[in-house]
Amino acid sequence: MRTRTHLHRPCIVFALWAVTSCGRGPAQPDGVAPGDVTQDAVAWDDVAPGLDSVSLDSAGYDAPSMDVAPADTPPIDTASTDVRAGDATTDTGPTIVDPSTLTDRLIMGYQGWFAALGDGSRIGHWVHWSRMTQPSATNVTFDAWPDLTEWADTETYATGFTYADGRVARLYSAYDARTVDRHFQWMQTYGIDGVWLQRFISELGDPRFYDFRDRVTENVRAAAEARGRVFAIEYDISGSAESTLVATLQADWMHLVDTLRVTASGRYLRHRGRPVLAIWGLGFTDRPGTPAQANAIIDWFTRDAPVQYRVTLVGGVPSRWRTLQDDSRTDPAWAAVYRRFHVIHPWMVGRFATDADVVNYRRTFIEPDIAEARRVGAEYMPVIFPGFSWANLMPGQPLNQIPRRGGAFWWRQLFEFRTAGCTMFFGAMFDEVDEGTAMFKIAPTRAQSPRERPFLTLDADGMTLPSDWYLRLAGAGTRVLRGELPLTATIPIRP
Repeated sequence: MRTRTHLHRPCIVFALWAVTSCGRGPAQPDGVAPGDVTQDAVAWDDVAPGLDSVSLDSAGYDAPSMDVAPADTPPIDTASTDVRAGDATTDTGPTIVDPSTLTDRLIMGYQGWFAALGDGSRIGHWVHWSRMTQPSATNVTFDAWPDLTEWADTETYATGFTYADGRVARLYSAYDARTVDRHFQWMQTYGIDGVWLQRFISELGDPRFYDFRDRVTENVRAAAEARGRVFAIEYDISGSAESTLVATLQADWMHLVDTLRVTASGRYLRHRGRPVLAIWGLGFTDRPGTPAQANAIIDWFTRDAPVQYRVTLVGGVPSRWRTLQDDSRTDPAWAAVYRRFHVIHPWMVGRFATDADVVNYRRTFIEPDIAEARRVGAEYMPVIFPGFSWANLMPGQPLNQIPRRGGAFWWRQLFEFRTAGCTMFFGAMFDEVDEGTAMFKIAPTRAQSPRERPFLTLDADGMTLPSDWYLRLAGAGTRVLRGELPLTATIPIRP
């Protein structure tokens, strides 16, 4: 477990794997001793949410008009959107998400980094499920066991695990377009807006991973277009070479725009008239980049690049961006860098573990952060997460380190941060089983996961929940942000 001063994505370099594997890990919650994740009872604040949007005019940000729906965008598949008619967890019809704004959006992070031997990619081994070889009790690197009961064997790959009845447990690869489309069909079914696809700078120098990432990007675009969801790119600079950081970001973005044509899609997310692009990691104590490089990146993406490459720039910054403490570098020059982003997006996974922590975090950090963002003409996007567990990735750490409590922990964050005035949210993460923050379908019970090693399942806290519970919860949260459900202190739906 990293100390409370380090709230980062841990980087694990496997001895036989030349590519760094980076995930956004937690810090010990402020004021919480290691291992202390007990639930606190706290009084709810009886205040109404402030929903003011923030203008970027004061930052001198020009918003050129952009094509929203190119003529070549495929029609939306609306054939399978409505389940549980009348249930607050789903839309009442095939809603098509408006791609023109981040306001009142819950955007999920989408890692898309899972590969398997035999998936057809050039990688040629397992990635993120294990330490390269077939996943087994001795090499597995993820905690939350996904529910794959809907999947055919032709879409999955055999592991070294078995279920209690002797069946071989199988896992998926994001290289398969059917798999990514299935994820987006779930988003459509449960009314989730869309994702930011993670793109890791450290991988782009390896042609095998470069090709894999491009294929996943194409899969995400096709699925978003078919299912009426939105998508955007979020770069993670973890593990990248500082000397080439600026040039690599520029070259890869031009590749995505010119070759993969991501921003030509009518489903690519825009805000204030420009495509949205997030860059995560600048200013963290153990990530590359200097203030001068960060300013060069901001200048190019917002002002100096040819117009087709300019973006509304989201800064994935340290949680202590405002005070230059803990996870932030302390050079005073970083203060000005953070305030130049159009949207300030602090990383918060692990900063709180109980309801009392969440309330304290809102008062101590969220509210002052929002005020400072508004003062400089920026917008503010917090992170909310369902719980945390990385026992298999980090040996010696406990399983179910930050309990989900049946969704109460996630909902408390949504309630508190919306009440504080947040108008957009990042959900960590749709598919992050490595660190146990996945919101997609998870095995409901321990009996429905492999028998050779404990995994995080939805009954970890003694509750009986369906595998799609967190998809339903995210759908309900999305409807709250759209004004279709009232903001309530308690979860408005039932399992």
